[in-house]
Amino acid sequence: MKKLVTSAGLAMALVLGTIPFASSPAHASPTDPIKYHKQYKTPTFMGKWDAPSTKNKQDIVWTYLNNKKNLFKIRDNVQSHFQIIKVQTDELGMTHYRVREVYKGIPVYGSDQTIHVQKNGDVASYFGQFIPELENKHVATKAEISREEAIRQAETALQKEVGTIQEFVGQPSADLYIYPYQDQYKLTYLVKMSTVQPKPGYWFYFIDATNGSVINKFNAANDATGTGKGVLGDTKTFDVTYSGGYYYLDGTSRGIEIATYDAKHVPYYSPNLPGTLIRSSSTTFSDPAAVDAHAYAERVYDYYKNTFGRNSYDNKGAPIISSVHVGNKWNNAAWIGTQMVYGDGDGTTFRTLSGGLDVIGHELTHAVTQSTADLIYQGESGALNESISDIFGAMIDSDDWDIGEDVYTPGIAGDALRSMSDPTKYGDPDNYANRYTGPDDNGGVHTNSGINNKAAYLMAQGGSAYGVQVSGIGRAKTANIYYRALNYYLYSSSNFSSMRQAAIQAATDLYGANSAEVNTVKNAYSAVGVY
Repeated sequence: MKKLVTSAGLAMALVLGTIPFASSPAHASPTDPIKYHKQYKTPTFMGKWDAPSTKNKQDIVWTYLNNKKNLFKIRDNVQSHFQIIKVQTDELGMTHYRVREVYKGIPVYGSDQTIHVQKNGDVASYFGQFIPELENKHVATKAEISREEAIRQAETALQKEVGTIQEFVGQPSADLYIYPYQDQYKLTYLVKMSTVQPKPGYWFYFIDATNGSVINKFNAANDATGTGKGVLGDTKTFDVTYSGGYYYLDGTSRGIEIATYDAKHVPYYSPNLPGTLIRSSSTTFSDPAAVDAHAYAERVYDYYKNTFGRNSYDNKGAPIISSVHVGNKWNNAAWIGTQMVYGDGDGTTFRTLSGGLDVIGHELTHAVTQSTADLIYQGESGALNESISDIFGAMIDSDDWDIGEDVYTPGIAGDALRSMSDPTKYGDPDNYANRYTGPDDNGGVHTNSGINNKAAYLMAQGGSAYGVQVSGIGRAKTANIYYRALNYYLYSSSNFSSMRQAAIQAATDLYGANSAEVNTVKNAYSAVGVY
């Protein structure tokens, strides 16, 4: 959650070469210019396109891609380069298609797209990344090792990094991708593994499918460091289940399961998660860490359900599982791909992390992001991943624009992990020109979150920054814009410029192209140097 981290995503066919591959379009509208990827010179955003009225919506998607194929430098059938992987129709009657690039049937990691069809059948917009001309890049397509061998290689490499892992949370998975890495395109297995001990993580290992070597790796679990001294003393009510003479922290009244377990300070060599379901002989529960984890998980679920109609983090009613008392004075909390885990903290830097509503809102929003845009947890997309969690943590908590203030340094009043109103207060940039560009922290995912955090704050509250005045539109409209952008427009390798365009598109959908809200979004991003 914070940077205290100790480790660890086509016009007509080519007309006899008469239409050049341009790095900027001659036909772009001044109000809806096409945005191009700096490296690949293919579109990352395209605006409105009037579709043939006789086509159904899915036919429109393929007609649209075929119509734009020259911009993607495609010379053959577009359907051999794209797959439709998800279709959603929203409350405005728009249909949103999540699409991904494939090469000889194999998905290209990070190269996914979203295409948005209006109720009348016209295409409203396109967002995404597409890597052109893979046929010229000597890409292997035949795996020489099995999925099982890839998992074994990843497990071995992970244990060399963090120590012996006696048990994983769930089963590791392995999926085949074309992986762009350091100007090469490797056939890889992406192996995903969830752990709590000896180090919490949602681990992504990219294993070369031709020789079993590790190409790249990162930990997508974001850590927040906390102290375990109990709750702040407030009384909460929450859902429990009665069975066999005991009441359990296992509520189902919302139509999904929300359950909280005691990990019992499991040692690093035997995590045994989720642990033991917490129970009491009466309706009174005496474990403050468990009370907060359980009640706040319900609060986060209720926020997403009541505000956006979202049914749990995956919008399919997935159980929300939490484990408290993980490790010995562990200064972290994390979403590890399958559940939440909370440490008790050391009493100095943090108190129990489950004592912060914005902490739990932040971490569970990572689960929402995982189920929507799936922003890659590195570089600018990773900073957006962190920022989206901060934004909704602050929206759910709603009493200020600080993050983690209830659990951070209990002996020091008035401080926090991060400030959205003034990111520089805690050493984070508030303008793109000042972004961190080094390798630490997965490329600055926590540090650079301050840039988007400041934009969100300005959108909601108004103010000025770097000579740009912004008129605030309030928390509710700001939350609606970011949720729509996350759910429909952002893609896995989105950068800050993509975030600006996605927010503009979301505000346009909700409030109109010439609305004050759209103007506020544009000004907020200009104020933080994002164009």
